Amino acid sequence: MRHLKAERKLGRTTSHRLAMLRNMVTSLLDHEKIQTTDCKAKELRRVADKMITLGKRGDLHARRQAMKVIREKSVTKKLFDEIAPRFKDKQGGYTRIIKIGRRHGDNAPMSIIELSLQAHKEKKSDTKEGKKKEKKAE
Repeated sequence: MRHLKAERKLGRTTSHRLAMLRNMVTSLLDHEKIQTTDCKAKELRRVADKMITLGKRGDLHARRQAMKVIREKSVTKKLFDEIAPRFKDKQGGYTRIIKIGRRHGDNAPMSIIELSLQAHKEKKSDTKEGKKKEKKAE
């Protein structure tokens, strides 16, 4: 029985799973959008939201905790200087998962995981209200 077992194992050993999630969160924060399977995206969301929360705290201890997970200093700098300030007014839900169909080779369900505030701003400018606000600002 799997009572109180929150994480998905993803068919990997613990060390392999943790290394994979570290690489994926580094890529997500670097590119702000990646394509992966549904299960991996759902696990990645947990780690990415924790990293953005650390970035919002912004102190030295939070930076050191983020460096335990994020393996590139440049990505950590981007998280604390660019990404976290965008989410300063938002309480959680920093990422969103969009299902895109199935992979051709093994029919695995695929998703795109991206930072949600960036996608929300792009979508808002495409609507009529967003265009009206842009015209008024000019």
